[in-house]
Amino acid sequence: MTEDEAVAAVRQWGELAPDAVLLDGFHALKHALRFGADVRLAVCADREATLALAAELADDLTEELAERLVAIPARSLRELLPRVHPTGVAALAVRPGRRKNLDILSGAPRLAPVVVLDNPRNLGNVGAVIRLAAGFGATGVVTTGDMDPWHPNAVRAGAGLHYATAVERLPLPELPPGPIFALDPEGDDIRSVDFPDEALIAFGSERHGISPDLRERATRLVALPMRPQVSSYNLATSVAMALFHWGGPGTDRPLG
Repeated sequence: MTEDEAVAAVRQWGELAPDAVLLDGFHALKHALRFGADVRLAVCADREATLALAAELADDLTEELAERLVAIPARSLRELLPRVHPTGVAALAVRPGRRKNLDILSGAPRLAPVVVLDNPRNLGNVGAVIRLAAGFGATGVVTTGDMDPWHPNAVRAGAGLHYATAVERLPLPELPPGPIFALDPEGDDIRSVDFPDEALIAFGSERHGISPDLRERATRLVALPMRPQVSSYNLATSVAMALFHWGGPGTDRPLG
C-alpha cells in the first residue's frame, strides 16, 4: 500500500466511523466477514503480520483479507481508536437492519430460543452472552433497558459475532412471541424443565435479578442448581448453562 492509500484510508475512516459498527481486532473482523457483514473499511498496522495470522487462524478468508486490508501507520491507528487491539486490526461495518432482525426474532416456527437480557448493566457481559448465543445457534439476543447491545465494548467482547445472530434492544411489551422461561432462584429446578425451541430464556442482572415486570410476564420461573450461600453465577455462565440444557450444537435438532 502506498502512503497516499494510507492517508485516504484514514480520511475515509473519519467519514464512516460515526454511523458504523467498530470491529475491534482480527477476530471480530474474521467473524463478521464469515457471517456476511457489510465491511466498508479494514485497516491494520502490520499487513504482513495480519495476513500471516489469517493464514494460521482463518485460511478461508486470507484472499479476501489480502484484498481488503489497508496498512496505516501505527500512530494513525492509535489516533483512530480508543485503544488498539493487540492484533493491530480494526474495521468498520454496517449495522444490520432492525427490520430484518425483528423478522428473524419473531419468525415462526423458531428452531432455537431467543435469549433475553433484562436491563443488563455490563457491556462486557452482554458481548460474552452474544458470543455464546452465536455459538449455540440461538435465534438471537434481545436486551431491555437503556444499554445498546451494539455498543463498541459489547461488540469487542462478542468478537464480532453480533453478525452471527439477531441482536436488538426492545421494551418488555415488544418481546418476540413465545413462552418466557425466566431464571430466578425461586423457580423450578432447570433439570426438571424442558425448553421448547420457541422459548424466550430470560436473565436478570447478577445483582438485582429479573425485574418485577418480567416476573409478571414469565410463563415459568426456572432456577439453576447452586450451592447454598453462593449468591449468583456470572451472567454469561448462567446463559451457557441454560443453552446447554436446551441443546444447542451437537444435537439432532436443526439450528436457527
